[in-house]
Amino acid sequence: MAVDNTDRRPPESEATPSGPNEEFVRLFTQSQRSLYLFILPLVHTASDAEEVLQETNVVVLSKWSQFQPGTNFIAWCRAIARLEVFRFRRRNFHRLQLLDDDVMNLLAEDIENDPVDHEQQRRALGDCLEKLRESDKDLIRRRYADGSTGDDVAHQLGRPANSVYQSLGRVRRTLLECIRRRMATGGAT
Repeated sequence: MAVDNTDRRPPESEATPSGPNEEFVRLFTQSQRSLYLFILPLVHTASDAEEVLQETNVVVLSKWSQFQPGTNFIAWCRAIARLEVFRFRRRNFHRLQLLDDDVMNLLAEDIENDPVDHEQQRRALGDCLEKLRESDKDLIRRRYADGSTGDDVAHQLGRPANSVYQSLGRVRRTLLECIRRRMATGGAT
């Protein structure tokens, strides 16, 4: 009895890729922060946003072949995320829903149409933080350490609380102005 050793795979033109291509994976990876920031205001907590993001990722990856290259990847993902937010809300109907579905839909549309580039803002903040004096950086690090308050920082530094709050206000204003300048120039210094 002869054994047939011929290749049983379909011809290259009929073969379907087994998974997302490199470009899809790159777009998918780059979209994660933006998707999270889109989902976050639509749910109760950061952990809810993480859960919805994971569900969104499962759907995005399962539908990778439906994405049309050359179209807006983030808009496609946001449409999926919006549906996942509604699924999440239905699954958690017993929890207090502060906004009804119509308002959630309007909020999602408003977020989608927001021209602010949050990733550019994040980079600008990082750059502006680097430009601060060391004492101001230390003050910000202490204040935004997990669970820390302005009063805690005042106690740590042996300064009056009012003085610390004034310094924090000054540093925040400095950062805000720096970020605004960077955003106005497209991120350039």
